[in-house]
Amino acid sequence: MTRKLFSMLLCAFALLLLMGAGTAPEQSAAILAEEESAVVFNDPALEADTRSLDKASSQAIPAAAGASPLELAENTESGLLIDGVQAPAEVAMTRQNGVTYVALAGMSAALDSTAQVSWDGGSGTVTVTAAKVKITAQVGQLYLEANGRYLYLPDTVQMINGRVTVPLWAVIKAFDAQMSWDAASGVISVTRGTGGIQSGDSYYNQENLFWLSRVIFAESGNQPLEGKMAVGNVVMNRVANPIYPNTVEGVLAQKNQFSTYKSGALANRTPNTSSIIAAKLVLDGGVVEETEGALYFDSNARSWAARNKECVAVIGGHKFYK
Repeated sequence: MTRKLFSMLLCAFALLLLMGAGTAPEQSAAILAEEESAVVFNDPALEADTRSLDKASSQAIPAAAGASPLELAENTESGLLIDGVQAPAEVAMTRQNGVTYVALAGMSAALDSTAQVSWDGGSGTVTVTAAKVKITAQVGQLYLEANGRYLYLPDTVQMINGRVTVPLWAVIKAFDAQMSWDAASGVISVTRGTGGIQSGDSYYNQENLFWLSRVIFAESGNQPLEGKMAVGNVVMNRVANPIYPNTVEGVLAQKNQFSTYKSGALANRTPNTSSIIAAKLVLDGGVVEETEGALYFDSNARSWAARNKECVAVIGGHKFYK
């Protein structure tokens, strides 16, 4: 595999020389230096994109190598280092659909020797309790909970070879660690951090959580979790858009936009548990991919959005538009 990758990179370099025969030697050296550099991940990058490892991998390998960047990344022999030491076998790193997975119990123990693991076979839930973080993950669920934070897992918590398995990025974030990926070797390097993610009590803006959980409940309380999240995504997309107010309540209070807000009725609602979880998932950066960038949703085929905007997804009883 290493020999194949070297040959591909050598071909790519020859192609670059042919394309830029008049380029100074210093420029060629700079290109090689960029190819060999590592991609570093910190917490904001992880929050912005739950699949940041795979996207950065694609950017790190030049497409001129004769194959797609993703194909090269997937076919490169790789390993996992924790503070420069090879990760133990119990981490059980695997790769599915372009996402790197690890056994939650094994990776937790590798990051913190104090980690204790319990298993509830009835509910299919594993709980990890370490010095500075408590993590729960239920097989089939769309999220992992860490210190009261909710991290969205689009492909769910999985059971692989008898181990509860989650994306590597989620465990890294839960333990407040960092990771980098070396394009040349294909090795993922993890560096321990504080040992635990900031708690939900201090992380979530309580006013935003108050209004977002209530509008999700009012508009989509009977919808599946991702349908609830998608409604929350629309609200937060508007908050981030300069043509709308820059607060959650400001967006909801706009004239002729959210009828559920009128006359103080929304503030008096009591959201159900799943609506609160959906709001926390969204506030923690969770985005339902099909509705990314959507600014409208409805359940009425004759609405203004239905007549004037592009429908990008249908989830439950709602259509979403850009």
